[in-house]
Amino acid sequence: MTGDSIRDYADRQRERYGRARRSEKRRLLDEFVAVTGYHRKSAIRLLGGRSRGHTSGRRPGRPRQYGGPVAEAARVLWEAAGQIDAKRLQPFVPELLDRLLASEEIRVTPETDALLRRLSPATLHRLLAPARAGLPRRGRGLTRAATHLKQQIPIRTFADWDDAAPGYLEIDLVGHSGDSSEGFFLYTLTTVDVATSWVELEPVWGKGQLRVGAAIHQVRTRLPVPLRGLDSDGGSEFINHHLFAYCQRERIVFTRSRAAKKNDQAHVEQKNGAIVRHLVGYDRSTSRAAYAQLGALYRLVRLHTNYFQPVRKLVSKTRHGATERRTYDRAQTPYQRLVASGALDPAQAARLGPQYESLRPLQLRRQVDAALDRLWPLAARGPEPRPTDLPIALDAG
Repeated sequence: MTGDSIRDYADRQRERYGRARRSEKRRLLDEFVAVTGYHRKSAIRLLGGRSRGHTSGRRPGRPRQYGGPVAEAARVLWEAAGQIDAKRLQPFVPELLDRLLASEEIRVTPETDALLRRLSPATLHRLLAPARAGLPRRGRGLTRAATHLKQQIPIRTFADWDDAAPGYLEIDLVGHSGDSSEGFFLYTLTTVDVATSWVELEPVWGKGQLRVGAAIHQVRTRLPVPLRGLDSDGGSEFINHHLFAYCQRERIVFTRSRAAKKNDQAHVEQKNGAIVRHLVGYDRSTSRAAYAQLGALYRLVRLHTNYFQPVRKLVSKTRHGATERRTYDRAQTPYQRLVASGALDPAQAARLGPQYESLRPLQLRRQVDAALDRLWPLAARGPEPRPTDLPIALDAG
C-alpha cells in the first residue's frame, strides 16, 4: 500500500476504532496490522489519536516561530557584520539592529524585531544556514627563517599573553602570490592587538626589510593606542637589524614566536584567514594599481572589522579525560573592548566615538564589496614589475 492509501484507510478505521469495545478494538488492530504491515504500537497511536494527515495544509509538529521575515532580517544582519559566525554575531544583534534601524538600512515589523532580539546562537546559526559560505581554503607559507639576531630577541609563546595590555601587536605577512611563489608579488601586513583584537592591514610592495618596516610605521600612526610591543614570526622580513633598531629607539618591546609553532601567533594567524584570505582570496597581485586598490580596500575593512565584527576571547580551558571544554567571554567588537579597557586617551575617545556613530554598517559593507570588485580584475596576467618600480612611502627608521 502507498502512504496515501494507508492514510485514507486509517481515517476510515479511526472512527470505528473509537466507538468499538475492547475486544472489537483488538480485532480491528489485528486487521490493520495485517493490511498495512505497521507495528502494533504504531497502529494503536495512529488509530487512537488525531488524524495525522496533511489535509489542513499545516506542517506537523509545533508551529514555526521564526519564519521567513526573521530569517531574511537575520541574513541582513549577518551581511552587515561581515558574515561572521552566529556565536559572535548573536550578542551584537541588538546593537547592530538599532544601528540599521536608525540609518533606515533595514525595516522590520515589531514582531520580527522582538524575535530577532531573543534569538539564541543555535537558532541564528540554523536561520543563516542557507546563506552561509564555506570556509576559505588555506594558502602556502612564504616565511623564510632568519638566522641572525634571534639570540637578542626573546621568545613569546601563546601562553604569555594572559596579561597583555592594549598596544601589544602580533604581526604577520600574507603573500598574494597566486599559484606560484616565484618572482615578485605584493604582500599584506596583518597586525592585531592581542588585548582588544583591533586589526590594522597594510599592503606591502614586496618583502624587503625597509618596506616591511615602513608598513609597520604606517600602522603605528593609525593605532588608537600607543604601540607598546611587536611579536612576529622568525622570518627575515621581521628579524633584521632595521626593525630591531627601530624598536630599540622607540622603546617598543620586540618578541618572536618559536619556529614551526603557529599557535604562538594564533591571534594574527586567525585574522590572516578570516579577513585577508576570506576577502582578497588567492589571486596573484603585482601591479601598482593592485597595490593602490589594496590600500583603498583596507581603509574600509579597518572600519568594518573594528566597529562591526564582534570577537570572542578564550577565558579558560578545562580537560576531563579526553574531552577539553573551552569557555569564551561575551562577543564584543574591538571598538567595544577598546572603550571598556580604559586605554583610550580623551582625544582618541573624542575622535573614535563620533566616527563610530557616523558609520552605516550595510553601506560600509557595500563599499567593501565594490572595492573588491575593482581589485579582482587587477590580478596579475602580464609581465611583472620590478620591486624597485615603487618608491618606499615612509621609512620606518
